Amino acid sequence: MAEQISVTRNDSLHRYEVRVDGELAGFADAHLEGDGAGGGVVVVPHTEVDPAFGGRGLGSALVRGLLEDVRERGLRVRPLCSFVAAYLDKHPEHADLRV
Repeated sequence: MAEQISVTRNDSLHRYEVRVDGELAGFADAHLEGDGAGGGVVVVPHTEVDPAFGGRGLGSALVRGLLEDVRERGLRVRPLCSFVAAYLDKHPEHADLRV
């Protein structure tokens, strides 16, 4: 059976989380600058995937889910984390979200 991978925003912890079959596998710290009304920016200073879950592409899944949420909310992203910045460099379909 295939693994269930999900990415969710956890506002109480100011981060996005990636889970595999319900188990927390990694997260991206994220906080909103601005009022969030079309002019806000999600700042992402750090991402982390538990080494036990390494090599499965979960970091990319996490960032992709984060960026999809940012787009749906009409926001933009400031990637202080080098992994997020590199992901944006490799995926021009998300370039318009970068501040």
